[in-house]
Amino acid sequence: MLARQAVVLMMIIYPAIDLFDGKAVRLYKGDYAQMTVYSDDPVEIVDDFLAQGATHLHLVDLEGAKSGETPNLSTVKRIIGQKDLFVEVGGGIRSLPVIETYFKAGVNRVILGTAAITDEAFLCEAVKSFGDGIAVGADFKDGYAAIKGWTEKSQLTVDALCMRIQQIGVRTVIVTDISKDGVMCGTNRELYKRLSETYEMDFIASGGVSSLDDVRALREMNLYGAIIGKAYYTKALSISDAIEVAK
Repeated sequence: MLARQAVVLMMIIYPAIDLFDGKAVRLYKGDYAQMTVYSDDPVEIVDDFLAQGATHLHLVDLEGAKSGETPNLSTVKRIIGQKDLFVEVGGGIRSLPVIETYFKAGVNRVILGTAAITDEAFLCEAVKSFGDGIAVGADFKDGYAAIKGWTEKSQLTVDALCMRIQQIGVRTVIVTDISKDGVMCGTNRELYKRLSETYEMDFIASGGVSSLDDVRALREMNLYGAIIGKAYYTKALSISDAIEVAK
């Protein structure tokens, strides 16, 4: 199978905000017991992203990831309000009404995680109804896709999942190596290179993007996008520098 080889003029940088109880937080390797609160007001962080030149934003409702509800919807609406950003959101989105709720709130793209893995019929219906507005969050732990807020492992490998969702018509995939998430030790470059060369989808790297070298390496392999989380919050990497290198 040959992947689509169109040249990406600029890899998109997606600064990330993980939401829990209306606050901006980060987890260590997806562990809810190891949570750090970085701001009581995520809107202030979004303002800084904008000041640094961000055009896209990646949001995750960590409470929704476990409950399947939208407990941080009001915060999402506050973030979107008056902000000139392309916003994608994920976390426990497992029904068409929830997808519609987010789109009505002004979200540009919705990310399906657990539901994309456990309910193929739902994924098909979502893609049929909303097209490129649907992305899949493929989060992997020990080689298998993780579900329910990274608290459980499925029986699907990275390739089995990618083959399935490509056949369904998914365009955008956010791939996270959970072992790299929040540990500031670099991202899984080999994984992203192989996926981008094998499948005809737009891949966004997530987890461990912690240096300009990471950003440069991902850009050189023609990746569609990269998510920057903890590296921003610990000041290891500025969004403005990442955007410049991604050009």
